[in-house]
Amino acid sequence: MKKLISTFLFALIGLYTFAQKPAKSIYDFSVKNIDGSTFNFSSLKGKKIIIVNTASECGNTPQYAELEEIYKKYAKKNVVVIGFPANNFGAQEPGSDKEIKNFCSKNYAVTFPMMSKISVKGNDMAVIYQWLTQKSQNGVLDAPVKWNFQKFLIDEKGKLVASVAPNVAPLSSKEITDFISK
Repeated sequence: MKKLISTFLFALIGLYTFAQKPAKSIYDFSVKNIDGSTFNFSSLKGKKIIIVNTASECGNTPQYAELEEIYKKYAKKNVVVIGFPANNFGAQEPGSDKEIKNFCSKNYAVTFPMMSKISVKGNDMAVIYQWLTQKSQNGVLDAPVKWNFQKFLIDEKGKLVASVAPNVAPLSSKEITDFISK
């Protein structure tokens, strides 16, 4: 009887494991960039990626400067910053893609890739943010977006490593600086 129960349990565990889909990597996603062209994350294979939801009228908006500094300083170390404008918090990103691009360029000289404005929470959450925020999809952690400028760290293999709080400035974050330097 014990052997029968044991066999049944192993079979059940095997079915459960087989039924679960492995978490996708970031490389499986394509999005629209701020100019309307397709951006394939597969083009970033082998790079460390910092993804951040941005807003032009937020108290955290000055983080653009540090994100740009990281992008320029560590590009040779295969680090890239990707910005996703979103209007989910306090309507702090009301502009069009063109207005957002102009704001970023004029005020912070942003050269890192900016994507088209999306939703990072709620029923209309972009698919890529579903992956970033839900352990059931990314296989690592649940990290709902709490506010503008939440940072997600993706390793060179396309796997989510961590999420850094919105109010933590990028260069003041030991987690981000350690991530970049490893």
